[in-house]
Amino acid sequence: MTDGVSDQSPLTLRDLSQIGVDRLKGVGERKLASLRDVGVETVLDLLTTYPRRWVDRTNECRVSDLAPGQEALVLVTVRSVSKRPTKNRRTIVEAVVGDGSGRFHIVFFNQPWREKQLREGLQVALFGKPEVKYGGLQMANPIVDLIGDRTGKIVPIYPQSEKAALTTWEIAGWVEDALKRCEPRGIADPVPAAVVRRLGMVARHQALASIHLPETYAEKEVARRRLAFDELLRVQTVLVMRKRALERESKGIRHTIDGELTGRLRAALPYELTGAQQRAIGEIEVDLAGPHPMHRLLQGDVGAGKTLVAVSAMLTAVQGGHQAALMAPTEVLAEQHAAGVRRLLQGVTVPDPGNLFGDRALRVELLTNRITGADRKAVMAGLADGTVDIAIGTHALIQDAVQFHSLGVVVVDEQHRFGVEQRAALRDKGDGELVPDVLVMTATPIPRTAAMTVYGDLDVSVLDELPPGRTPIRTKWANGALMEQGAWATVREQVAEGRQAYVVCPLIEESEKLEVASAEETFERLVHQELQGLRIALLHGRMPSAEKEAVMDAFRRGEFDVLVATTVIEVGVDVPNATVMVILDADRFGIAQLHQLRGRVGRGAHESTCWLVTQEVEDHNPRVQALVDSTDGFVLAEADLELRGEGTLMNTAQKGRSDLKIASLRKDRELVELARGVAFEIVDADPLLERHPLMLDDVRLLFTDDDEAFLFKN
Repeated sequence: MTDGVSDQSPLTLRDLSQIGVDRLKGVGERKLASLRDVGVETVLDLLTTYPRRWVDRTNECRVSDLAPGQEALVLVTVRSVSKRPTKNRRTIVEAVVGDGSGRFHIVFFNQPWREKQLREGLQVALFGKPEVKYGGLQMANPIVDLIGDRTGKIVPIYPQSEKAALTTWEIAGWVEDALKRCEPRGIADPVPAAVVRRLGMVARHQALASIHLPETYAEKEVARRRLAFDELLRVQTVLVMRKRALERESKGIRHTIDGELTGRLRAALPYELTGAQQRAIGEIEVDLAGPHPMHRLLQGDVGAGKTLVAVSAMLTAVQGGHQAALMAPTEVLAEQHAAGVRRLLQGVTVPDPGNLFGDRALRVELLTNRITGADRKAVMAGLADGTVDIAIGTHALIQDAVQFHSLGVVVVDEQHRFGVEQRAALRDKGDGELVPDVLVMTATPIPRTAAMTVYGDLDVSVLDELPPGRTPIRTKWANGALMEQGAWATVREQVAEGRQAYVVCPLIEESEKLEVASAEETFERLVHQELQGLRIALLHGRMPSAEKEAVMDAFRRGEFDVLVATTVIEVGVDVPNATVMVILDADRFGIAQLHQLRGRVGRGAHESTCWLVTQEVEDHNPRVQALVDSTDGFVLAEADLELRGEGTLMNTAQKGRSDLKIASLRKDRELVELARGVAFEIVDADPLLERHPLMLDDVRLLFTDDDEAFLFKN
């Protein structure tokens, strides 16, 4: 396919992206407009519009094999079509279809356009469940794939668009034409030949041809593996280049890791660290002592002891004469962190040679927008002169007005991505040329492959053990009103033994107002019915902050037996005496959120129970069942990915990362790891890809300008 390109070197993806589809056989103005509607403008767009499935003509069942009630795929020819109106002015389209072995009826309700679609003599693949009607077989509303006059054993079926009036065989015809025109020059392969051989993969050109025109299913699978690997390798190359660029460009503080302060923290703890905590602290200390700033993700399940690991990292900064900061996404969380960190550091003092007593008190301060006037001035002055050791707050900590004397370590507690802009702002808070070390904590366990992609430019430490003294939580499913009584019985029993309980009201997406109404209604019902006589409090998102705090504090002090709340209690609430949680309409929540909520109990030495209440259903609910079966956040994260697919996981990222057209983080775990390994191998030997011009060109073509600016600014 020549397009003013005179040389005969193999075609790159960029070459293909510069050839319009209007140059293909049979693409006139109308079809061009239709292709544009579905986002196909260039030959590259067309060749990466992959079939959504493949029909194996040699292996499909024949009409004579159809059995009533069993779903099947048959290849048939349309024999006749008719359309008639029903009494209520709707339409029914009926057709007789068949193959050499027999014929049967298909019927479509209220799809009048089917009459034009199913012309006599047309070859179609039908997928549906045949039933016996009027003495013969009939399929109602089957899935129809038009095959046209395609020959070949395996027929690709493309996403068809009724609206854009594109059929699968038209797309197949254009793809075939495009591939034929690429033949003379071939399609370039950017992945080093040695890597392709080592991984037992086929070349890119062959993969593109075989995904669209496979001779066998096995050939199609080999092609898919190569093309999925290419997509994942591009993403990983960008992430690894970004990681290495950060390391090259920024100088870190070499922290003292054998100071006295971290030892004092451990000595003051009433319990031993878990093996996972020791391992994570070790990994963090190696980063802190090194010449590059740390960029590490600390993943830990609910209650795995992340705060302690973070505090240890912050004290490492303080013992070397620097300051530390902990940033939380909301003011409530910042306040809870401040209370938690102060509890952990009670009685820990800082060695101070200039002090008469040899030690001074450790100064921890909170800075949020609620801290105003003289208090705020005092905290700001302490940050600037270095007398505040640890600052805890929201993103307000990195605003222009805040000046640190010498910021050494920053811990970010994030539900969300800590963006490039925030990193830049932090860098400016550093001491001259030196960039503070960053530890990002997340309480939502992320499946390994997803973490490698979404947080691929960070190193990862995982806390996968629960601290001693934590009892596992028993989770029960109350399926319907009758079983719900069991949940209230558990609450009454536990309160009689001096414990406390949470009742979580359903999440109502449409409006906070409705959610509050539902919480108030639940509160009234429990006060007068199921939990009559118990001391019950109500907490919801629309209450003023001071009132929320007052309710929480009273609950912590044991003045209430039961707290009825909306999801405001999802994060960070710590009441060791609470041993029961009842979550109403649990099927409205996602797995991760249910797991977060459940983590509010089981924080003390007593056995805890979480009841998931749903409307009565006959079959099992896979999300609820997953929580009953496991309390391991990482197992649940994998289950969540299985159930939801990965759309939601990828959409936080830039364009390049959501462009996984054929790769799947769920199905291709092994490929994600392979791609990451290859990316390190290539980038470490050739940081700016100067010796891999084709790879560099692919990455530049398929990632956005923002990504590029970040990657190639040196």
